[in-house]
Amino acid sequence: MTHSYVIVVGVDGSAAGQHALDWAAAVAAKQGPTASVQAVIGWEFDPADRPESVAIRLADPARVAQRALTVAIATARTRYPDVAIAGEVVEGDPARVLIHASAGADLLVLGSHGHSRMFHAVIGSVAEMCIRLSHCPVLVIPMPATESTNTKALVSAA
Repeated sequence: MTHSYVIVVGVDGSAAGQHALDWAAAVAAKQGPTASVQAVIGWEFDPADRPESVAIRLADPARVAQRALTVAIATARTRYPDVAIAGEVVEGDPARVLIHASAGADLLVLGSHGHSRMFHAVIGSVAEMCIRLSHCPVLVIPMPATESTNTKALVSAA
């Protein structure tokens, strides 16, 4: 019996998330037809945490998250058309959503935003929690040095 190879990728609408998804799709392409990628975006929204103008624009955060996921998957599919890439939008704390999704995966891939030199900020709180609690190995993909690492997630900025 052939084992399928499943890579779960945390997507958030940022360049770092897209970079992680592209990396996972490239690995899946090399693994062959039994490999697949599951792009997951977890979202939660608390209007108290956002300025009023952003809260108004995010009247439907699930729709914004779905749009971010759709764009990320479409972009990855243009580069890797033969790779099976599925997507899932889940309401909830992004780290907990990804940890749950990692239960059936062979690998969890995340992008690093790299906002500062401090470990917590470089890795990010979501990645840090996933590293500690994931059900499978976790790989944090840094942004290439030539690209901007000061990206904001579409979910929080759209």
